[in-house]
Amino acid sequence: MNASRSAAPPLAADTTVFGVIAAISTCHLINDMLQSLLPAIYPNLKLELGLSFGQIGLVTLAYQLTASILQPLIGLYADRKPTPLALPGGTLFTLAGLVVLSAAHSYALLLVGASLLGMGSSVFHPESSRVARMAAGKRHGLAQSMFQVGGNAGSALGPLAAAIVVMRWGQTSLAGFALLALLSCAILWNVSTWYRHHGLARLSSGKSHGHDAKGLPRGKVLGGIAVLLALIFSKYVYLASLTSYFTFYLIHRFGVSVAVAQLHLFVFLGAVAVGTIAGGPLGDRFGRRHVIWFSILGALPFTLMLPHASLFWTGPLTVAIGLILASAFPAIVVFAQELVPGKIGMISGLFFGFAFGMGGVGAAVLGEAADHIGIESVYAICAFLPAIGLLAVLLPDPKGKAVAG
Repeated sequence: MNASRSAAPPLAADTTVFGVIAAISTCHLINDMLQSLLPAIYPNLKLELGLSFGQIGLVTLAYQLTASILQPLIGLYADRKPTPLALPGGTLFTLAGLVVLSAAHSYALLLVGASLLGMGSSVFHPESSRVARMAAGKRHGLAQSMFQVGGNAGSALGPLAAAIVVMRWGQTSLAGFALLALLSCAILWNVSTWYRHHGLARLSSGKSHGHDAKGLPRGKVLGGIAVLLALIFSKYVYLASLTSYFTFYLIHRFGVSVAVAQLHLFVFLGAVAVGTIAGGPLGDRFGRRHVIWFSILGALPFTLMLPHASLFWTGPLTVAIGLILASAFPAIVVFAQELVPGKIGMISGLFFGFAFGMGGVGAAVLGEAADHIGIESVYAICAFLPAIGLLAVLLPDPKGKAVAG
């Protein structure tokens, strides 16, 4: 038995370990569903605590900054000294955040709870992305998509859970959701065992880096990373306009109820989940630059139409935007990992952290703008953000051809 196990890793290093990827994708679903409960209850908090759009934006900023600033540091530390038990340990911050939010009847306590939620994500995302890379074999895009689609599905379920549970039993029901963090902790404990005994060996074997870039000048690598971060900026500031304020936009412009607005948000986030799972495999097969080009710039016609659409057309347009825009992130993360081989944790933390940070800054700025110029004007301005996708023309080509899937 022991001999067969010791002989297995060389063969397994070229094989996609779907069980591990499914486990971290499931935990990503739980994590991001719990995280997305915060913006889903913004209408309730705005009414109960008398918050302005600017104050709501600052709550999002507190959450996103604790998630974003720590992620690259945790990823860099994990590259130098891998810590498998950080995966189950990080879920305790999420649990604590939900408990605090369930009892947050002051603005200060609300900020504390949001910050604790962010700390949970800051540990989970870079380490889980490392595990996805470890378990990917040769199918890096597919593994990254499977991992990320769990998060997108969780983000879509958050508003639905809020509409069904929180709207009925109130803010204190958030404490009940904290039990899901314990389930995630149990699953991640088993993942951390695989990480320790098999995942690290797969990385050190070098076989998991089969498609990494080699020989690119440092300037081109840094330039490519800068372009990818600019694309993340355009994607996540625009997504912040929808995830944080779409319900307010629908209520203000079309007079729908809070429940109906949350269902529209659920449909949009569901489209984001579908787009995410398509982006990675398409990048494996046709090349990541092509997917990045299409997914960022291709959303532009639909974002330009959205501020002028009726309620009937708002749904299809947001679905199209979610499908197209979401396909970028798996391709961007894997592209960046290939540009900087051997720094998986740092790159994953940098890009997940920057995405969270830009979402937080975007939410805060857009919230202040909505207070001054109105929520409809904010959407008219944000419609032009995907035009930043033109910068994709500056991306280096590390392989010179598409990677076969």
